[in-house]
Amino acid sequence: MSVAHSTDPAPSYEAARDELADVVRQLEQGGTTLEQSLALWERGEALAKVCQSWLDGARARLDAALSADGQAAREDPEL
Repeated sequence: MSVAHSTDPAPSYEAARDELADVVRQLEQGGTTLEQSLALWERGEALAKVCQSWLDGARARLDAALSADGQAAREDPEL
């Protein structure tokens, strides 16, 4: 079980998602101490926040691109 420290740089969405899936598998399998389970849970919560942050950022970028496309279409109807 590896638990990253808060000083580690944020992982990519894919890395966070994959690690989160691994954390869930470990928790579902059981066989860990209470302390290990708590550490896994905390890591899972942190990874879920990283994933949500990436998704929120992607949504903002899409919204901005769609807004810019809509603005361009209003300014130049031939687009």
